[in-house]
Amino acid sequence: MTAPQTPTTAEELRGAGLRVTAARVALLETVRAGDHLGVDALASGVRDRVGHISVQAVYEALHALTAAGLIRRIEPAGHPARFEGRVGDNHHHVVCRSCGVVADVDCEVGEAPCLTASDDHGFSIDEAEVTYWGLCPDCSTGRTT
Repeated sequence: MTAPQTPTTAEELRGAGLRVTAARVALLETVRAGDHLGVDALASGVRDRVGHISVQAVYEALHALTAAGLIRRIEPAGHPARFEGRVGDNHHHVVCRSCGVVADVDCEVGEAPCLTASDDHGFSIDEAEVTYWGLCPDCSTGRTT
């Protein structure tokens, strides 16, 4: 018995109804290889792979990839948008108040939504987004009290 084959990036784009371009392939691969990267870092990563691309083209491709559910956009309060390739599992994030580093935190219950609202106001809730704030290990050890 053979193991199921992992789809290529191009096949994922097609499967999501998106046109396959070198820039979109490079962007999706850069998002997945990075760790909660911002637009400037992603644009640099795409340029390393395919050459010139405008920041506007990166924004447009990020919007398309996010709308298609292939990547996730997060916006911690007071910080620029970041993008990640981990989608569909309702995980959360921890953000350092000092340096802004972001890390994933698995959903405590393990199913979506992992929190129950005290009053759902008639909504059919399917996702909860939690952001934990604190100091990362590097900033914690560098801080004096």
